Amino acid sequence: MQPSPLPRISANELRPRRHWYATAAAIAIVLSVLGIAIGVHRFSNAIDAVDTGNQFADGDTLTLRLDPGHQKAIWIRDRGPSSDQACGITGPGEPGLADPGIDVFLTREETWNPLYTIDVPQTGKYTITCTSQGPSRYAIGDPGGFVTFGGWLMVAVLLPVLGVSIGATIALVTALRRRSHRKRLLAERQAPGGGHPVQPAASAGAGADRR
Repeated sequence: MQPSPLPRISANELRPRRHWYATAAAIAIVLSVLGIAIGVHRFSNAIDAVDTGNQFADGDTLTLRLDPGHQKAIWIRDRGPSSDQACGITGPGEPGLADPGIDVFLTREETWNPLYTIDVPQTGKYTITCTSQGPSRYAIGDPGGFVTFGGWLMVAVLLPVLGVSIGATIALVTALRRRSHRKRLLAERQAPGGGHPVQPAASAGAGADRR
């Protein structure tokens, strides 16, 4: 006597639906691409953070057009910020200079440190003058250098890791739940009468006996 074949269960009957595998893959891909894009963008900004080709010295007056939507900073070459250095800015509104925090920008021969961040209230032309007790060189650049880039690099690395982790978790949970659902359906359909309702049948012989 051969064992009866297992009931056939279509993949579409199982829950959760298979589209969750696509969702898991999409999350992993999107977060990985986002992390790579952030890393490339921030690296590009870091290597071009300071305009070292346009330097100015103590007592020089630099005139430039600034926009409040694009913050700039004053950087000093080969010297850390100290009370010996001072800069001033004049222009439309009430422009100001603020503490830039700790950062660094490196070239093959120079080390640059942020001296001030520039805060302007409106777009226009502004003049900047810096002085110090020793000969110094200055340049205008973006507020973030390699220290800022290091922070963004961590974000750029964590996003793909997070995306792959979330995607793998969703895929694993989906596979386990579908497997569990399949076993439950098999058990239901292999039970007596499972999936095949019993039809009542009248017996001709029994009817004859009743007569």
